[in-house]
Amino acid sequence: MSADPMAKNAKKTPLHDVHIDLGANLVDFAGYLMPLRYASETAEHDAVRTGAGLFDLSHMGEIFLTGPGAGDALDFALVGKLSPMAVGKARYTMVCGPDGGVLDDLIVYRLADTTWMIVANAANVAVVRNALEQRVVGFDAVLDDRSDSYALIALQGPRSQGILEEFTDAPLADLKYYASLSGRVADVDALIARTGYTGEDGFELFVDASDAVTLWKALEGVDGVVPAGLSARDTLRLEAGMPLYGNELTADTTPFEAGLGRVVKLDKPGDFIGKSALAAVERTPPGRKLVGLVARGRRAPRKGYRVVTSGGTPCGIVTSGAPSPTLGRPIAMAYLDSGTDETNLAVDVRGRTEPVDVVALPFYKRP
Repeated sequence: MSADPMAKNAKKTPLHDVHIDLGANLVDFAGYLMPLRYASETAEHDAVRTGAGLFDLSHMGEIFLTGPGAGDALDFALVGKLSPMAVGKARYTMVCGPDGGVLDDLIVYRLADTTWMIVANAANVAVVRNALEQRVVGFDAVLDDRSDSYALIALQGPRSQGILEEFTDAPLADLKYYASLSGRVADVDALIARTGYTGEDGFELFVDASDAVTLWKALEGVDGVVPAGLSARDTLRLEAGMPLYGNELTADTTPFEAGLGRVVKLDKPGDFIGKSALAAVERTPPGRKLVGLVARGRRAPRKGYRVVTSGGTPCGIVTSGAPSPTLGRPIAMAYLDSGTDETNLAVDVRGRTEPVDVVALPFYKRP
């Protein structure tokens, strides 16, 4: 095992010792010591596309909002229309600033009539918690950050349902995408959610932190299940065209610029934070748009590299990029200035222009 020397002050997930025993390359990610890879990131990526990969996502935040006014509070605090959600359903949404910039993208689960769980990105848990604390004032609801009490384990890939069915009596075949149910998995109480960030079918399992090792070792012991780290998670979500906060989404980016205007429900009753700014953005053509790029050569566009025209004029910026194990070519997501001629573009890769083709997102869809 090797570790980033800057990670000495990073927090450890409940599975830290398991990662050490597996020989993981550990790095500081969002303030947590996390596995970057265990052996081959390409093998970990391919396992998720063809079989099943096992991820530790315990760095994510779980913030609960309970009370009769919780649904209305979320409608005011977030851009989506959450209050009509049925119990057992989940929804992708965002918390935006008054100027419409994205503070974080979230998944919200309705666990009971008056109980909601908001899952935030690890680096933004404090930002989301603070925003919600301010925004739920006046509503009959109580906020509780339970992030340190939970572990989150994801089993992703086409074999995930069959594997998980060996460890639970929960009706997984009836569980729809973006839905959840409570059940026992490997004799551990869990919230089983059919959600994920890989572009494959899969499940995310929320368990008490003290049960994380038991559940992980049960699933890891299945033939064909491959532990997978952050590197594989990043290439998987990139192929699936899924945004990453800090890359495609920032406080300076609106959902409309990112091509995610569908999550903004301007027609929901009442006001919400950022509504007037987002309504103005919707009426105005954005100055840039998010696109997919496929490199013609072998050099991968990376975050921060400039997209240029055939004449060398800068016309965009790469937000994420990597070699794609599934496509066998480098791919990237980038913001292009509106009105850019999308033919004959290139990316400035350390002073050398590498031709790219603009393609529709996502790069990959599961069969």
